[in-house]
Amino acid sequence: MLEAGSPAPQLVLEDTDGQTVRLPDHHAVLLYFMRSTTCPVCRRHVRALAEDAATFEAAGVRVLIAVPEDRATAAAWRAEHGIPFPVLTGRRDTPHELVGLSRTVFGALQRSGSILVDARGVVRHAHSAALPTGSYDRAGIAAAVAALGAPA
Repeated sequence: MLEAGSPAPQLVLEDTDGQTVRLPDHHAVLLYFMRSTTCPVCRRHVRALAEDAATFEAAGVRVLIAVPEDRATAAAWRAEHGIPFPVLTGRRDTPHELVGLSRTVFGALQRSGSILVDARGVVRHAHSAALPTGSYDRAGIAAAVAALGAPA
């Protein structure tokens, strides 16, 4: 998993329309990695992100949701649940594999978590967990977002 202060990888992902999304194309990005679109805990975390959308927007942070499933599954889930953020998949590998969120427990459990990347491409927050209940660090994300606007 990436660490705060490290350079963000050059991620190239696809949205549910098949459009290429690169992290450097945006000001600051919060990328939340769901364990799966069927995970009820991860869905709750996405709802919490939506509740905080105005705060992210005010700070110039674009929220993106990464899922390990294929584009068709991601698109159907986004439409069915009215997800207000772009939902991304990988082109070859899953987005999770691209940032080191490998499967655990003999490959049976997908790790989930989040990274916040600033406008210069530096990771400002990184958090992951094997269990989805620990994958969303709301307070840590809020502190990292607030620090983006703080004078150096």
